[in-house]
Amino acid sequence: MDLPDLLVESREQWRAWLGEHGPTSRGVWVVTWKRQSGGPHVPYDDVVEEALAAGWIDSRPRIIDEHRSARLVTPRGPGSRWSRLNKQRVERLLEAGLMRPEGLAVVAAAQASGTWTALDDVEELLEPPDLVAALDAVPAAREHWQGFPRSARRAILEWVTSARTAPTRAARVEQTVASAARGERANQWRPRTRDE
Repeated sequence: MDLPDLLVESREQWRAWLGEHGPTSRGVWVVTWKRQSGGPHVPYDDVVEEALAAGWIDSRPRIIDEHRSARLVTPRGPGSRWSRLNKQRVERLLEAGLMRPEGLAVVAAAQASGTWTALDDVEELLEPPDLVAALDAVPAAREHWQGFPRSARRAILEWVTSARTAPTRAARVEQTVASAARGERANQWRPRTRDE
């Protein structure tokens, strides 16, 4: 996504920018100074909380240089599912009176559409029946799956359950089992090499 960089040097600056530009912007790469850089560091949680307060969401990071990094932050789409951690952040923001009207509207829409609770089973690592049957049919896959870290299983469950069509979901279940049988985690991000 071709969006501009925005250097953020304080939580207040980011909040003010969202107040002015949030309703009309398609998103920005929020550039922050790394903690050890000596520059005015804005913690990740501050960036994310202000984004949530405005109805936005963070996604992929990128490195600018040894002193700065960036994170893509965009308005949250209507189909975006809510993690437990982000729902807890919203709760704290509500208690602190920091949610903006546009953020409250996004939360209300998510609660009405079901995207607010769509990840609840994933957060509990509850395996859907189709994945249970497929993993249980391949003992090596089940054994490796159980050995994967909680975070990896959660990410794979989210990927499987986010499929929009039955064929896509079936393919993701199949890939999850085939990868697990080899002791590998399906759909895991890895940095590309220069040759790729």
